[in-house]
Amino acid sequence: MKKNQYASGSGIKRLSINQLAAMKQRGEKISSLTAYDASFSALLDKVGIDIILVGDSLGMVIQGHETTLPVTINDMIYHTRCVAAARRRAFLVADLPFMTYYTPLVAAEQAARLLQAGAQMVKLEGPRNECISFLVDQGIPVCGHLGLLPQSIHQVGSYKVQGKEQTDAAKIIDDAYQLEQAGAGLLVLECIPAGLAREISMQLSIPVIGIGAGVECDGQVLVLYDMLNIGIIKRPRFSKNFMVEAADIEQAINAYHQAVKQLQFPAAEHSF
Repeated sequence: MKKNQYASGSGIKRLSINQLAAMKQRGEKISSLTAYDASFSALLDKVGIDIILVGDSLGMVIQGHETTLPVTINDMIYHTRCVAAARRRAFLVADLPFMTYYTPLVAAEQAARLLQAGAQMVKLEGPRNECISFLVDQGIPVCGHLGLLPQSIHQVGSYKVQGKEQTDAAKIIDDAYQLEQAGAGLLVLECIPAGLAREISMQLSIPVIGIGAGVECDGQVLVLYDMLNIGIIKRPRFSKNFMVEAADIEQAINAYHQAVKQLQFPAAEHSF
């Protein structure tokens, strides 16, 4: 009987943050997708996706909410456990949901629960330098998130491009630098002009992962359900339906993976 190379104990080693940093240094693009369950986790791992993000986007694509705000830490722990149970190689990041990092101590307590559920890193939104520094001091790896911040939707009013004005762009650049100085090991840039994302990616030493931020970031992430065109909400402009030319879901995910690696996605029509 042929041995399943993705079975436990097969010798496949999980990617580390150091390996992701090395990919940036040698110019290899980093592929990332969201996942919320064991089956999709195993499939993404099989294809070779580098980072799996257990995103609070599950509130919209799994739970059917209009925003990510209703997602709880218990929701995130449950889905992180599901994903962690099946992934073998991919680096696993989990979102800290709304109002779980309003102080550094609260952030550490909730982040610890996600790491105990199987995450290797937590992601939080906005320029939360004090929280990031405190988490890193406790041995908790952190991914920052700038640009469009879905947890702040009621402040920004709508899901729109950020950083188009010079003053706004300058603030995002400064925030990105401060996040790196605070100890963030990754940064997600969402829905910002491609030129701005390119500048930040070039300036920072940590990998920068874009979503609606142009092709010149160090990697790309999409919501899995968007790129499979099975979401219940309108697919955002910066995403692409990879099912159109695919025979099945695995082929679509592999097409996305290869497109990211070969700088074919995002194209101009998926950028700002």
